Amino acid sequence: MVFKALPLSVEQGVKGLGSRIRIARKRRGWTVAETALKAGINRNTLNALEVGKPTVAIGTLVAVLWVLGLDSTLQSVAHPDQDAQGKALEASRRPQRVRKRQASKEDYDF
Repeated sequence: MVFKALPLSVEQGVKGLGSRIRIARKRRGWTVAETALKAGINRNTLNALEVGKPTVAIGTLVAVLWVLGLDSTLQSVAHPDQDAQGKALEASRRPQRVRKRQASKEDYDF
């Protein structure tokens, strides 16, 4: 799979995430091989995740976070309540007036 050049902030974000995963693994005293086995992945895949390669599947990321006991941290990733831009766009599309829905003849079909 060939990727076009990613924005620098995206590359840095992926590398930072991989680094944090590596730190969490090392704090537990686990080797790459042990962690990969627990996650059901190849050790090369775990290494790719830890160095921040963008080609690693999201399922792999979630599996490794689960093994590390960090899967609950995913609850805040892209949470709709934290999407200020999306909420602003949604609010701008709301109608200014809301009209009461009129009953149609089909509503009283007995």
